[in-house]
Amino acid sequence: MKAADFRRIALSFEGAKEDSHMGSPDFRVGGKIFATLAAQAQGYGNVKLTLEQQEEFVRELPEVFLPIPGGWGRMGMTHVRLAKVNEDVLTGALRAAWMLRKKRVRARRKNVLSRRI
Repeated sequence: MKAADFRRIALSFEGAKEDSHMGSPDFRVGGKIFATLAAQAQGYGNVKLTLEQQEEFVRELPEVFLPIPGGWGRMGMTHVRLAKVNEDVLTGALRAAWMLRKKRVRARRKNVLSRRI
């Protein structure tokens, strides 16, 4: 897979939009980042997962997924080796990241609405 494939799949999810964070392409739902191409020059796409999801992806496919080094990785940010991932696996990882952020956006909106009532 290539960065263009990552972008195409990320933007295929409902409400997904491309933006930029620190000069790198990112993908958001409800204004929240669920994936980036910040490390595309090194051959990676990145997805924001829970630590449990990250652990599962890394355990199942260590040749494809690895935690981003340092604090970002300890918060669930996960590299995806674009040259090693197939479309189905990449779609699954991006969908997991998108769903996680979408749930948080919905919960935040629900909180805001309940405070207004």
